Amino acid sequence: MAEIVFHVPRSWLGFGGGGLRPFYLRVIKGLEARGVSFEVVILDRATLPESVAADDAIHVVHHGRYAHPRVRNADVAYIYPFWNFDPQGIRAFSSIAQAHFPQDDIDPDVARPFFRRVRKRIVQGRRSRYAQPEAVTTLARVKAAVFLQSEGHRVVGETCYLDRWQMLETVCASVDGPVVVKPHPRDGDPATGEGLREICARFPHLVVSDGNIHDLIAVSERVVTINSAVGIEAYLHRKPVVLCGQSDFHHIADVARSQVQLSEILERAPRKRAYDKFIWWYFAEQCLSGTDPDLVDRVLARCGL
Repeated sequence: MAEIVFHVPRSWLGFGGGGLRPFYLRVIKGLEARGVSFEVVILDRATLPESVAADDAIHVVHHGRYAHPRVRNADVAYIYPFWNFDPQGIRAFSSIAQAHFPQDDIDPDVARPFFRRVRKRIVQGRRSRYAQPEAVTTLARVKAAVFLQSEGHRVVGETCYLDRWQMLETVCASVDGPVVVKPHPRDGDPATGEGLREICARFPHLVVSDGNIHDLIAVSERVVTINSAVGIEAYLHRKPVVLCGQSDFHHIADVARSQVQLSEILERAPRKRAYDKFIWWYFAEQCLSGTDPDLVDRVLARCGL
């Protein structure tokens, strides 16, 4: 009987499919070298509970959100090559959300070089989770940069404390100065454009931009989003973040659960945060790196094997 069962998308295993991701290939190769038995099966979310109940194996579920002592949910954690490998879920649903961030116990001489390496690759490399324009966007300083997500995506809608229009209108009404908003790169809904035109008509200090995310963050005093990966990217710019939804990287952000609370946050001067320590703690400690020489050992440790 397999000690670990990997549940992956059908498209990865079929003829002409993309195949297993490098993360899984490295783990599987390491398991083979250590004599750990495993199986790779097609992910069927409807029958997953029965599959887990049928044996005593550890089940690794790609893009999962299935909380169980013998399940590890795996997927990229905002920034490649870091992965969630979590007993509760991925990203906004991961157990990192409940973890304590031990800021005072982290050695800055360890955290700072890690932060700089990640920052150089992402910020200086102008990389983001979704493709961004290569051309440099030139904007004057803005009080707040708001980044929208598509609530048509089931998971985003589930995690909102405010919807995107409540968030954007509150920012515009609360901030005395320029505001820039960037629609989600994958949001092609005409209703989004109509909504933005209507809000711009009411708030002349609001500018809509499709510019490179790093150019917009760089000129902003702070970043506001529901729970987008842009929050992590803003940390790499050392910019204060306000989140308006459930997140597993809220520890050094302000979190607004109502429009009144968001307005109050925006009326206060932003505070300095331990960005370098948090980035190290989140990615080096809470996540797994697909390039870590000790990846397989860390996977086995998280599986209790």
